Amino acid sequence: MQDEKNTKPGENVEKKDFKSGLYRTIKTYVLRQGRLTSAQERDYNELSPVYCVPFKQELIDFKRVFGNDNPVIIEIGFGMGQATVEIAKNNPDINYLGIEVHKPGVGAVLGEIKRLELKNLYIVQYDALDVLEQMIKDESVSGFHIFFADPWPKKKHHKRRLVQRPRTNLFEKKLVKGGYVYFVTDWQEYADFALEELSATEGLKNKYEGFAEHQTWRPLTKFEKKGLNADRKINELFFEKV
Repeated sequence: MQDEKNTKPGENVEKKDFKSGLYRTIKTYVLRQGRLTSAQERDYNELSPVYCVPFKQELIDFKRVFGNDNPVIIEIGFGMGQATVEIAKNNPDINYLGIEVHKPGVGAVLGEIKRLELKNLYIVQYDALDVLEQMIKDESVSGFHIFFADPWPKKKHHKRRLVQRPRTNLFEKKLVKGGYVYFVTDWQEYADFALEELSATEGLKNKYEGFAEHQTWRPLTKFEKKGLNADRKINELFFEKV
């Protein structure tokens, strides 16, 4: 293990989080500074104080945030949020917490929350693993959505992948009994890798034999339709906490 004291500021360090027992490595994402449209910037500035939950080292009170005791689903890395918004709109009796680091996507979703008058969708703009470790109570989440996460295809970058042990143990820890992890990717090697990692995670059980059927309630995004038109195979995994 690298000695953190001998590293320079900003240098990536592998360290152990002694509170959770998880090994934290370099980030599972790259922060791309995409350009905001004027509408996204306006909505971000106006609405983030209302619909974004600030990162704090304290547990989120879901009832206080949403105003009810409905089940909570967390989506990690919602991108521009097309599927996120549609799922929330179609399921008003379920609460959704989207975690995303990229400002343009956050701005786009905030605009849709206002336009559709959604009461069941809030956002945390921060590193998802830090949010789960420090802000989410154990056995409080009814499901995780992980749609088209960065596959990090080069072998030397596999350690950046979100869906791998021990990170999958963290998902299991936060789920209620019967809660689920729903993972979708268009990268075959990542799909095979994630299947192995989730299958080896204690407390999670595959609902299917191998890859899952398409969940009809999950809308197809423009990105996914483009992939299908290019004959890329979409693989889905659906694991439940037993």
